[in-house]
Amino acid sequence: MKLTVVGGGSTYTPELIDGFARLRDTLPIEELVLVDPDAERLRLVGGLARRIFAKQGHDGRIVTTGDLDAGVEGADAVLLQLRVGGQAARQQDETWPLECGCVGQETTGAGGLAKALRTVPVVLDIAERVRRTNPRAWIVDFTNPVGIVTRALLQAGHRAVGLCNVAIGFQRTFANLLGVAPADVHLGHVGLNHLTWETGVRLGGPEGADVLPRLLAEHGDAIAGDVRLPRPLLDRLGVVPSYYLRYYYAHDEVVNELRTKPSRAAEVAQMERELLTMYGDPALDEKPALLAKRGGAFYSEAAVDLAAALLGGGGSPYQVVNTLNKGTLPFLPDDAVIEVQAAVGPAGPAPLPVGDLDPLFSGLIANVTAYEELALEAALRGGRDRVFRALLAHPLIGQYDYADRLTDQLIAHNREHLAWA
Repeated sequence: MKLTVVGGGSTYTPELIDGFARLRDTLPIEELVLVDPDAERLRLVGGLARRIFAKQGHDGRIVTTGDLDAGVEGADAVLLQLRVGGQAARQQDETWPLECGCVGQETTGAGGLAKALRTVPVVLDIAERVRRTNPRAWIVDFTNPVGIVTRALLQAGHRAVGLCNVAIGFQRTFANLLGVAPADVHLGHVGLNHLTWETGVRLGGPEGADVLPRLLAEHGDAIAGDVRLPRPLLDRLGVVPSYYLRYYYAHDEVVNELRTKPSRAAEVAQMERELLTMYGDPALDEKPALLAKRGGAFYSEAAVDLAAALLGGGGSPYQVVNTLNKGTLPFLPDDAVIEVQAAVGPAGPAPLPVGDLDPLFSGLIANVTAYEELALEAALRGGRDRVFRALLAHPLIGQYDYADRLTDQLIAHNREHLAWA
């Protein structure tokens, strides 16, 4: 089995490598190719990756290359984890929206749109090159904004599935609180990428007993602390929102916080410098503890599980993925990309049925889906008016004067990445 990671020079990569090494019986990789245009990062990350494999007794071959076409040739699966514009672009995404009193964040709001506009054309080019060398390869997208990027890939006819670590993080947290194995926890996870709620927590599978009321009653304070929302709100909702819902449910509070502290991009940039220095130490042969603060917890386990299921070698029968709606949420178009539990196998994901949703949730899902459709149109076709329409549609913006100002800011800060600007 050959697996290629595009963006292999990311400081995330050792998390993946550690999972590939530990879970080699689930996903027996013979050749792992790390592709990245940054030769120095690739040298540091690739060296640590080989040492991790050696320490854990994995006999797979690790190849590093800056040649995308060579790297994806013959791959059974291609994992995308790239960041167009690097942390410098992220820093911009997180700061200029604040000037209008809007959330500055890299995956939602105006910053998320900027990232989508930079990213979608690059990802589609990569996917076309994968299709030329191996049209049967699966593309697993971990590149944000996952929902929009995955929709772009599927709309273009690629064999693609989107992956996020939010669900597996909840699964691990709930399993720990309940004192059970993570595999015994089945989430009623529903929504869009970075806009999801846990509407049930069942033990043993989709037909198991729902223990969400017990979790909220016995561990509500801890869960509320994790998602950074008030315990009384969780009790009133009767569900567990992902922490990304804080941008919607506590927008002004978040904006005030973001204005008074260093950006997450600045923190991550400093962390990456430290990590790359560590990766260059020839004595280091395991992922460093600092990597846990970088984000992406349990990313490797989720990626292994998904790749194994898609390639027919195993994996969990049910997994949370980003895939086509196809009637699962009847209030959305079939070609919308949703994030839900699905049965995953070599034919791809098949979403499990979702019960009726409270309009409090379905209304916001429908609103953000409309934004994502307009965002993808702007990413594919360009133009100031398309950017404005997407921003005006986003529930975190919604006012025409804000949308006008943010449109000009977005284009000014991203001109080098926008072929049409």
